[in-house]
Amino acid sequence: MTDIESDFVVVGGGIVGLSTAMQLGLRFPGRKVVLVEKEPELATHQTGHNSGVIHAGVYYAPGSLKARFCRAGSEATFAFAERHGIATRRPGKLIVATSRIEMERLATLEERCRRNGLSVERIDGAGLSELEPNVAGLGALRVAESGIVDYREVAQAMARDIEASGGRLITGTRLTGILETPGEIVAETNKGSIRASCLIACAGLQADRIARMAGLDADFAIVPFRGEYFRLASRNDRIVDHLIYPVPDPDLPFLGVHLTPMIGGYVTIGPNAVLSLAREGYGPRAFNGSDLGDMVRFAGFWRTLAGNWRAGISELASSWSRSRYLALCRRYAPSLELDDMLPHPPGIRAQAVLRDGTLVHDFLLRQTRRSLHVCNAPSPAATAAIPIGEHIVKSLPPDLF
Repeated sequence: MTDIESDFVVVGGGIVGLSTAMQLGLRFPGRKVVLVEKEPELATHQTGHNSGVIHAGVYYAPGSLKARFCRAGSEATFAFAERHGIATRRPGKLIVATSRIEMERLATLEERCRRNGLSVERIDGAGLSELEPNVAGLGALRVAESGIVDYREVAQAMARDIEASGGRLITGTRLTGILETPGEIVAETNKGSIRASCLIACAGLQADRIARMAGLDADFAIVPFRGEYFRLASRNDRIVDHLIYPVPDPDLPFLGVHLTPMIGGYVTIGPNAVLSLAREGYGPRAFNGSDLGDMVRFAGFWRTLAGNWRAGISELASSWSRSRYLALCRRYAPSLELDDMLPHPPGIRAQAVLRDGTLVHDFLLRQTRRSLHVCNAPSPAATAAIPIGEHIVKSLPPDLF
């Protein structure tokens, strides 16, 4: 790659970066858009390692960016997939309560669903058994809007749209520096420089490092959490029709181990959430000294650990023991056995943590004069990628270009 002149440079080839580049092409036809991705392929990390769920917006605080983006993103994702011939399903979700305290939490979730404009139905134990004979529980919430898709296919379709509108996708190219002056911003890479009016960083697991590269005061750090999945043996391909979720712990940002009937016709269970020793390492013994060093040097990490060590130990125990992991599923899917659990690729979630140890639950955007950084894009970022891209593009200062 030789030096490039552009109007916009987008850093990061996951679904949020691709959506942003696509929206730039739509909003500013004729302007040059370049997207740069360090991996040889697009959608390599979080986009390519998620559960495939099109979230409806059950869990998110009414009025939050999460809630707004998710509701808009769900329908936008279904519509985008239909236009591009990408398979989707809308089986709906059952959130299953297996204890009295979870039944109490269902009431809170039901109210949140209604405030977020969702079609929600309370199901008692008998009704749950009728809907899903292989699922046990005291009751459930049924949310009709939840669906499933292959987000890699969505990302690839976005890439085709970017190129069709004149944009350029550059893979296998690592960002090494950012130089911002009053007149331009320069993205320096290992293969040359990209000069532009504006830079947008959608760097996911590297978001804090890219923000620091741009000169932002990084009062947060990315702490990676590994989510481990299993695929059920083929005899269980029809074990459920709905997406089956537990009632989440309101004190944690994770939704718990759930059953997901995938687009490919099989069913996965997962994920758990254990601290990862590598941001982009997916093997069982993945380790990166730089990633670990950055984590332990950040005061917020230790504060988070101090406030959540019991949950961390519990998650680690289920990671080390398949029997314990299975027990989480058998609370609501009692027929499952150990030999039903087959290997499936894990995912790694980029969780932004503030210096005081607070886990960032909503989207976090930071800006310099000529750059905008998506510092935290938690679930439902894949579902919400299209409205997130629209929001980012509308947030750019109009006098830059």
